Amino acid sequence: MAIRLFIPLKTVHFTFFLLFVAGSVLAQKYPPIYLFSYFKGNGEDGLHLAYSTDGYQYQALKRDSSFLKPTVGQDKLMRDPCIIRGHDGRFHMVWTVSWKEKSIGYASSADLIHWTEQQNLPVMAHEEGARNCWAPEITYDYRSGQYMIYWATTLMGKFPETQDAAENAYNHRIYYTTTTDFNSYSPTKLLYEPGFNVIDATIQRNGDQFVMFLKDETRTPPQKNLRLAFSNSLTGPYSKAGSPITGKYWAEGPTVAKLIDLWIVYFDKYTEHTYGAVTSTDLKTWTDVSDKVSFPKGTRHGTVLTITKEELARLQKH
Repeated sequence: MAIRLFIPLKTVHFTFFLLFVAGSVLAQKYPPIYLFSYFKGNGEDGLHLAYSTDGYQYQALKRDSSFLKPTVGQDKLMRDPCIIRGHDGRFHMVWTVSWKEKSIGYASSADLIHWTEQQNLPVMAHEEGARNCWAPEITYDYRSGQYMIYWATTLMGKFPETQDAAENAYNHRIYYTTTTDFNSYSPTKLLYEPGFNVIDATIQRNGDQFVMFLKDETRTPPQKNLRLAFSNSLTGPYSKAGSPITGKYWAEGPTVAKLIDLWIVYFDKYTEHTYGAVTSTDLKTWTDVSDKVSFPKGTRHGTVLTITKEELARLQKH
């Protein structure tokens, strides 16, 4: 005979409240270290890392020299490096290997210093009209136990209603594949079609929802700003993109950290050759704090994750 336990809803809510308070207390007592992975120049020399103890001021590690040289892809670049701490405890990284290839790079590490052999994942090789694979990212789905890897690609002849002759006529949408082990991958599918040229998506979990931070890449008339879309499932469907959360400047490459109860979105002000940031407590009202953040000179399209003091000490020693 099955035994069913009845737990009052108030008890459930109170339990989650206690967990939230406990998490906040621990975060204040043992504040995380924010690690920023980025590239410089065109990505020829590979992976660069910087760290911050407050989420605002970042300092380069290893005297701002490369931690990992790129070895895969025709152009052997390591642009847009995205690192996450996986459910398996390892660090998993993907990156852009070339401006014009149909693949992305992948490697993993136990300590951010020693990496597995780099792989070239042909995620768009099946599409004859694919022109590129840009800015891949990884998000883990605790519900399905899968990792989702997603990136921007232009498919020739697709979405002609938003085709623009400017900027080499690129016309991107976001595509994805899933994996549980980084050995086998699901067939590539379309993830997000917002009705405009879109690149640089990054997805964060917010309670039961998933939030996609993305760049509106529209050139005519120019947008070049960051927006948000929401979904109840990591693989979508995602809502219509909201209003811009960035200002009159051109912004790209968003990455997101949570400073206790404050969302902070870092981004590349690429025409101004500097980094900026906006903050929010509710994902609705945003404050520009670009004058409060600092990154190593020449930082390009990075992603942020948290590490421990012990992990930072190993990186500093290396």
